[in-house]
Amino acid sequence: MEQQEFTTEVDASVPQCFATITDFDAYPDWFSTVEKTRVLERYLNGLAKRVELRVDMKLKSIRYVLEYEYHKPTNLTWKQVDGDLEAIEGAYVFEKLGPKRTRVTCRQAVAMGFWVPGPFRKIIERQALKQSVLEFKAAAESAAKKAASRRQKAKGKGMHHDD
Repeated sequence: MEQQEFTTEVDASVPQCFATITDFDAYPDWFSTVEKTRVLERYLNGLAKRVELRVDMKLKSIRYVLEYEYHKPTNLTWKQVDGDLEAIEGAYVFEKLGPKRTRVTCRQAVAMGFWVPGPFRKIIERQALKQSVLEFKAAAESAAKKAASRRQKAKGKGMHHDD
């Protein structure tokens, strides 16, 4: 399995990035290829251990179950434990650049288990990884803006006095 990697900078804190990537129920809302997710098992701390995903790969819809491990809030890793693909392994790493700025790196290796021409496969994998990280970036930045807006409103309510 050949590993692909993509890195970008996100205008959100490390904890916000971690919260966004571990909110599996929200994936269909922002992750264009994810049709459905279902948390099958959780750790005692509430984080998802096993997650079933149904993904639209254009050629066909596939299903797989990933098992996650966490080093909160800086990274998470996953590996496939069931499903239509031969194997998937990956990781997200969050590095603090500032209070509300994070370097995000995603690494993933996929063995399809069905034939896709070699040059095509690399392009598809690279593009899919890049697209997923950029979609994550948009979701994390949107969540960070909503949180900042809620904080501003809460501050504002405490300052206004009616005469």
